[in-house]
Amino acid sequence: MTQTLGIRALNRATLARQLLLARERAPVTEAVGRLLGMQAQEPKPPFLGLWTRLDGFDAAELRAALHDRTLVRATAMRATLHLMTAPDYTAFRTTFQPVLDGAMRALGDRAEGLDVGKTVEAARALLQDGPRTFNEIRALLQEEFPDVNERALGYAVRMCVPLVMAPTDDRWTFPRASGFALADSWLGSAPAAEPDVDALMLRYLAAYGPASAADAQTWSGLAALGEVFDRLRPRLRVFADDAGCELFDLPDAPRPDEDVPAPARFLPEFDALVLAHADRRRIIADAHRPSLTTKNLRVRAVFLWDGFARGVWETEYKRRVATLRLRPFEPLPPEAVEALTAEGEALLRFVEPAAKETAVAVA
Repeated sequence: MTQTLGIRALNRATLARQLLLARERAPVTEAVGRLLGMQAQEPKPPFLGLWTRLDGFDAAELRAALHDRTLVRATAMRATLHLMTAPDYTAFRTTFQPVLDGAMRALGDRAEGLDVGKTVEAARALLQDGPRTFNEIRALLQEEFPDVNERALGYAVRMCVPLVMAPTDDRWTFPRASGFALADSWLGSAPAAEPDVDALMLRYLAAYGPASAADAQTWSGLAALGEVFDRLRPRLRVFADDAGCELFDLPDAPRPDEDVPAPARFLPEFDALVLAHADRRRIIADAHRPSLTTKNLRVRAVFLWDGFARGVWETEYKRRVATLRLRPFEPLPPEAVEALTAEGEALLRFVEPAAKETAVAVA
């Protein structure tokens, strides 16, 4: 008989793999590898995401890993920017190409006259001498293809040329207008020639399992993963959730007791934990999901209490006073406010080290 895992059991299993049941001592490259990448739509969130997961996290270590090219910021899952280890990027970039090809449909009529093959060839030639910003890339491509929409040219390069972002000495390592480099030149090796969906799904389960095929599709953007899990079934354990949905997991992956304590934690904007499953009840209640995303599709920063997203947060820095504002989805018990306040003050000291005062306010 198939074992059923309730919401709390799934919550604790996922938190264990996401380094959120207790801060761990680990190098940043190892942590990013265990997480199978971190959403990095903006440069700052991965720093916060590692601070909340690692004991003694040093931002300088992350900056150094990006500069020595053991970590990269590049387009991958769901056709969005992620922080990944260099070996994971080269191993799986080709596996994600169907997702990136599908994203090209968003261009619609703007793709009129676009020849992707010629655009890719021209872009690679432009980048042979080193990184360029996309403002530069689009302008130069427009000279070569004057009758094609400038944005379409740039988007084709983003989706169809393996690129990594070049780090700088900015505090969060990347300025607003970052340069992009050819991945093979930057890393000294080209992405794998063939896709490896099976290996990717095993890594996904290690980082986010137990999970369904639909969960994996939501996280990756890849389609038709049911047949992949059927192929992998002999190597996996199979569970069911409270709705009877089939879940897959690695046999020896951690599945702590559902009553294991989960500490107060702050997740940054765009954190993959709240995006990695089709059924997100293991982290956030269905009733609260509409509060997770803004009108312009920003994924808000959330805080966890007893393992679940209980509200959103933001910081403010004025006149050397750093303030963390919590907006709970529902009233919080006093012990939650106490724990979140202590954790929040530590977060403020990391984010705004020059602040004279810190304050945590619960709306």
